[in-house]
Amino acid sequence: MSILHVVSVSGGKDSAATAVLAIEQHGRAACRFVFADTGNEHEQTIEHVAYMARHLGVEIVTLRADFSAEIVRFRDYVREQWPRKGVSKGDCERAIAALVPTGNPYLDLCLWKGRFPSRTRQFCTHYLKTLPLVEYQMGLIGDGACEAVWSWQGIRLNESQSRMSRLQGTGACVRSFEVMGDGLFTYRPILRWTAVDVFDAAALYGLAPNPLYLQGMTRVGCMPCINCGKDEILEISKRFPHHIERIAMWELMVSMASKRQMASFFPDPDREKHLNKRGIHNVVEWSKTQRGGQLMDWVRIHEEPKACESAYGLCE
Repeated sequence: MSILHVVSVSGGKDSAATAVLAIEQHGRAACRFVFADTGNEHEQTIEHVAYMARHLGVEIVTLRADFSAEIVRFRDYVREQWPRKGVSKGDCERAIAALVPTGNPYLDLCLWKGRFPSRTRQFCTHYLKTLPLVEYQMGLIGDGACEAVWSWQGIRLNESQSRMSRLQGTGACVRSFEVMGDGLFTYRPILRWTAVDVFDAAALYGLAPNPLYLQGMTRVGCMPCINCGKDEILEISKRFPHHIERIAMWELMVSMASKRQMASFFPDPDREKHLNKRGIHNVVEWSKTQRGGQLMDWVRIHEEPKACESAYGLCE
């Protein structure tokens, strides 16, 4: 049976290690590499993916989801059904005017859904990465390029509790290999690896880490990621304020398309004690506080970003 090994590359440390592992085990000819551009990527990540392709001597195919048809259908739904649900004419016209495809996958997904993803409803990964990847992989089988595809996923158990719960298996083993059907298989080769392991694997191939890891970021797949912590939000606001302003603009656009007329990228971090309202600018202000949001942390606020600052010890 002819098999192609498809590696999903995010520009992050784990997928970089997975890519070099696939090349080492199966060679470049048997591998395919794809990058799902969500539209919420940092420009340095886009550049790093291109650097990876050059350095590893491979082609990395860029996938971008398209929600134009979904937005058009939802716009028709708003026009026909919202008035029947008691929504005012003005609110319907506002939403209809906002429901125009932008060509940005992340923003268009949120316009269609009328909200942003959240930690409890993390639909961004499914629509922006999983579905385009599966479509690409099944296309390889359908076009006769191979009879089966191993989909390599660069994820590690200790990255999150949800992954630990979902993929730990019996405890003695992990769910590193799954049969998905129709010739598609999922392979997770680095589930038990550590952060040190993945950086070391890439370094053995002379592959430099994404520069964002040297600028205080722990996640580089999106900028920002909905799972960002307090310190990382503050770091982003200092180093990359243009991304904060982009999210602020997106919040306005998605709010216009929402029946609630309200949409925020991050939830209100502390409804009772501090902000009492949502919005990326308010969350940035919260990131400057200490003691549960009660006091401003003036030292952290005025501290200049270091030239090299890594949560993984890469600057040492």
